[in-house]
Amino acid sequence: MYRFFYYTYYGDFMKVYIDIVMIINFMLDFILLLGVSIILKRNASIKRIIISSFIGGLSIIFLFVPMNSILLFLFKFIISIIMILIAFKYNSFRYTVVNILYLYILSIFLGGFLYFLNDQFCIKRKGLVFINNKFSISILFILIVSPIVIYLYIKQAKSMKNIYNNYKNITIYYNNKYIDYTGYIDTGNNLSYLGCNVILLDKRKMIFNIRKYLFIPLTTVSGSSIVKCFKPSKVIIEGCEIKKVLVGLIDNIGMDGVDVILNNNMGGLYD
Repeated sequence: MYRFFYYTYYGDFMKVYIDIVMIINFMLDFILLLGVSIILKRNASIKRIIISSFIGGLSIIFLFVPMNSILLFLFKFIISIIMILIAFKYNSFRYTVVNILYLYILSIFLGGFLYFLNDQFCIKRKGLVFINNKFSISILFILIVSPIVIYLYIKQAKSMKNIYNNYKNITIYYNNKYIDYTGYIDTGNNLSYLGCNVILLDKRKMIFNIRKYLFIPLTTVSGSSIVKCFKPSKVIIEGCEIKKVLVGLIDNIGMDGVDVILNNNMGGLYD
């Protein structure tokens, strides 16, 4: 192994094995680039990701060369651009910027998590997470935990994306009044009546003075009931006017920030 003695702020020398550092950096870069490819659905080839990670692994050597903080930042930023271009090619400026942005987001997330673990569990800290009295155990732990952390982040990000894709801006008009609401597409709401899809409004958010109501049957997992509905003048969801719709009033939506439960049958009309 190639050893490098690094003078620390603590006044002593820290022994760093450059080849080990390069291997760790290569594997972490590979995990990050693979995560970017999965999240953004880039479908980048493993070969290009490996080559890009190898470039990132080699670049760690230059971080031991004395340079000021500005030059160090520029160097690392240029390396990240090169890595992105190698892994995902150049499609457009926006495409490349988004790739770089997500690389940094994942890096910050993973780096923050590893720093937390290092701060909590490292017996002897000397500035680098992999330098302590239990070198091999720490390295193994990092390489095992890192892909798990990225996997959990990707899974959670996809879950949140799917959830928030179901949120829609909705405006309900009645006579000369209108009000903006936050709607949510509920796959369980397929309620219709006389050819009209029914959306469900939290009655606490109701401001209209309705002259005539319709009463329609509603069946849920908790049983059957009667829902009081009215015919709005018009309903606009995400800028698209929806026709043949009724607004039903229910006691409580039960979802934070949601005023209206949208009908699942209407999804294709305004997506």
